[in-house]
Amino acid sequence: MSNDAIKVLFDTDIGSDIDDAVALAYLLAQPRCELVGITTVSGQPIERAKLASAICKTAGADIPIIPGQERRLDGPTRQPDVPQMSVLPNWEYDTHFSDEGAVAFMAETIRKNPNEVALLAVGPMTNVARLFNEHTDTAELLRSLHMMIGRFSTSEDLPLSEWNAHCDPAAANIVYSTIAPHHTSLGLDVTHQVVMDSEQVKKHFQHPVLKPVYEMSEVWFSARPELKFHDPLAAVTLFDESVCEYEQGIATVKRTDDRDDGETLWSPDAKGPHRVGKTVDAAHFFDSYFSVFD
Repeated sequence: MSNDAIKVLFDTDIGSDIDDAVALAYLLAQPRCELVGITTVSGQPIERAKLASAICKTAGADIPIIPGQERRLDGPTRQPDVPQMSVLPNWEYDTHFSDEGAVAFMAETIRKNPNEVALLAVGPMTNVARLFNEHTDTAELLRSLHMMIGRFSTSEDLPLSEWNAHCDPAAANIVYSTIAPHHTSLGLDVTHQVVMDSEQVKKHFQHPVLKPVYEMSEVWFSARPELKFHDPLAAVTLFDESVCEYEQGIATVKRTDDRDDGETLWSPDAKGPHRVGKTVDAAHFFDSYFSVFD
């Protein structure tokens, strides 16, 4: 495992599920992470930016945060609500953000740091798809493209359409049709295997940077019993690839008129342009995640 620092551009729908906030706290605590910017995506992107700001301020980090696209590429948002915003009155956060636009900011950041930026995208792919469509040179200028999206096995226990893909299937299709270095997806196949219940979260989320995240988790646990570390797995594997085993192949996105809109289809191919996580060592993941908070 390399010990070099990595410039990370974090594209997130923080504020709906709790795992985005869990991932952001990790990035802020990871000594090898140079977080060069945060862009938000999906419904109420400014409120999402406020939540990211609250976590960054708790960590004492001054990170550019740029609200991004609210609607999906070909219709209204499928994710209008930001339930975690209920904790904002308890924390300091910025209320005004640059009007540069997330896509322009992403393009500028990547061009200023050619072949150095890992784009970590853990929400609907709307910002990323627009980036690749409007700034066609940027994909090949990345160090890597790392995503939490999709489902790449035939397990009957998992939904056919993973949420990030379902929220903007047209964008997901563009992203999988674009050639980018180290084009990696962590899907539900592996992320469903890294889980904690509310008591475990309360025990482990004691570090100061995790305090606002724990408060957000209480909103999450009011409606469900477990926290699945979907986005944190994508974040951790940027710095510790040995947490997962991978497979090369070709991913495509299926369009339908129902809840399965955005189903990802996987075809193994040793020379394929995409790489997906196929197995995960859950104990290793948790050790790696919490090690940065020691």
